Amino acid sequence: MHVLERWRDEVLGVFRIVVGFLFACHGAAALFGVLGVDRTPALEWPGWWASVIQTVAGALVCVGFGTRYAALLCSGSMAYAYFTVHQAGALLPVQNGGEKAALFSFAFLLIAFLGAGAWGLERLPGLKRQGARQLEPATD
Repeated sequence: MHVLERWRDEVLGVFRIVVGFLFACHGAAALFGVLGVDRTPALEWPGWWASVIQTVAGALVCVGFGTRYAALLCSGSMAYAYFTVHQAGALLPVQNGGEKAALFSFAFLLIAFLGAGAWGLERLPGLKRQGARQLEPATD
């Protein structure tokens, strides 16, 4: 398993980029009425707001900025969508059409816990948090 650990950050980075990009495209399609999807009416609950979350938070996850918080928001929005929209139709995702919502929810939950991986904007030297500095031992 040591061989698989060697590329952990890179594979996680690719996973984050792909999942974030797909989610942002999903939201942009409904928000702007592109890619063969009908436009969601502005300010309509919950569709328009979900599209905004999908577009913005998906893009943030894709570029790796505020990744854990954005991924947690994405995960929660998809869990909400599953339990309020899909669950009423049937128990199992294959029966109620909620496969995408369930997969997105768990994919983003994984990203929220594991972090951005490689190639995220968070890793740029100028964007590191000031509070993340290593503390030096006190000398008396």
